[in-house]
Amino acid sequence: MRLLGWVLLLPLFYLAAGAIGGAIPRNAGWQEPADGITIYVATNGFHTGLVLPTRGGGVDWSPIVPPKDIADPRYAGRWLWFGWGERDFYLNTPSWHELSPGTAVHALTGSDRTLMHVDHLLEPWGDARPIRLTSDQYRRLAAAIRASFDPADHRPIRGYDVADVFYPARGHYDGFRTCNWWTGHILAEAGIRVGAWTPFSATVMQWF
Repeated sequence: MRLLGWVLLLPLFYLAAGAIGGAIPRNAGWQEPADGITIYVATNGFHTGLVLPTRGGGVDWSPIVPPKDIADPRYAGRWLWFGWGERDFYLNTPSWHELSPGTAVHALTGSDRTLMHVDHLLEPWGDARPIRLTSDQYRRLAAAIRASFDPADHRPIRGYDVADVFYPARGHYDGFRTCNWWTGHILAEAGIRVGAWTPFSATVMQWF
């Protein structure tokens, strides 16, 4: 019974650790510049991502994520949503009501099969919060995102709809390195203030 009690408490410990980790800042001295390149930190409520201009700040994403890779290139827009996550979770869970316990457990216990999710957008959608970056910060952010793609395999994988697509990615996914951790990590790599560990959507979005 005592062991069962500890097992039942594990989710509470995880939630508490995430809240604490998300409240400790990285790059605490960062200040948003008065002028710069606008990006968006966005969430659908569970999964966060970064919305960047298709072309801007000296970076053109078209050669890396071309419109021809989506089901209908006519839907390619001025913005791109970038997210990262576990392959089976992404491909088998297009919506949260389709999440199975097996898929969740497999993702949380660890997987080296990860994907980048790229959504071509006409405009940022959902809860998308704008921030400005300097040219140097934006280049560092773009480089960190680019490094998340698998350099040995860039074959597109059909997305959920007409304007999104998946690509093989680098990195290990588990309960500590979640999709939201990736968003926080990429922001921190660019020198932007964000939580030290951001396993949940809220631990990312509270900074913006």
